[in-house]
Amino acid sequence: MNKKLLQLLLLGLFSLQSMAAPTPNSIIKLATTTSTDNSGLLRFLLPRFEAETHYRVHVIAVGTGKALRMGKDGDVDAVLVHALKAEEDFVKAGFGDKRHALMYNDFVIVGPTNDTADIAHAKNLIAAFSQIKSSNSLFTSRGDDSGTHKKELALWQSAQITPRGNWYREIGQGMGKTLQIAGELNAYTLSDRGTWLAYQDKSPLQILFQGGVNLHNPYGIIAISSERYPDTNLAGAQALIRWLTSPKGQQLIGSYTLHGNRLFTPSAHGNSMVAHEIKP
Repeated sequence: MNKKLLQLLLLGLFSLQSMAAPTPNSIIKLATTTSTDNSGLLRFLLPRFEAETHYRVHVIAVGTGKALRMGKDGDVDAVLVHALKAEEDFVKAGFGDKRHALMYNDFVIVGPTNDTADIAHAKNLIAAFSQIKSSNSLFTSRGDDSGTHKKELALWQSAQITPRGNWYREIGQGMGKTLQIAGELNAYTLSDRGTWLAYQDKSPLQILFQGGVNLHNPYGIIAISSERYPDTNLAGAQALIRWLTSPKGQQLIGSYTLHGNRLFTPSAHGNSMVAHEIKP
């Protein structure tokens, strides 16, 4: 083989390797909740985004609290979470550029089929939580500072109950693991509907209380501030946000179903419920 031909072959091989290997600017680090991961939504959406762009998304699925802490530390390029006030505080503190409404679903209370606390007949959400406590029924809490955990604590507070004692078990795990443990203990727990639909076939539990604006569960996506963290991949984060909030991205979110049920309702263009504080 002559020297010129060898050089051309080596050049071609180098070019192919360069094309295959992602560059730092082509990688988007996304910290998000376990619910978007456990539900399968991101596995449905992101390959389509990646096929249309030169970007690759590295997903870090944690609770909302940890996702926001990663954003505050500049360890990721964007966060996709579900704790509205915490998200607004995050942006106000200068860690993120802007919160973009993305989608919503709702929370449900699941529990044992014999419903020892009789919450299926509770007159309202506060009564349901009060009956769990008064009947000394087991309740498993994520206990991980996630959006679901924050919501659960707000509901206990609204019911004027401090959750403590042998009946209340903090797991410190994601939603899927919490549902698994609740099933093993024959306990109640609060779950986002998306993760519940993904796990219901392998759980002995069932939905016992649902509905109402107080179980509304909005999700937002935020690009990390490039002013605070100049090394963040702002262009990639913005490209992902534009795609997810575009008519096509929103249509795909709305089209994702499990067991014939839509898991998330798109809300980037004003299609969102308005939640109100519940009163004890």
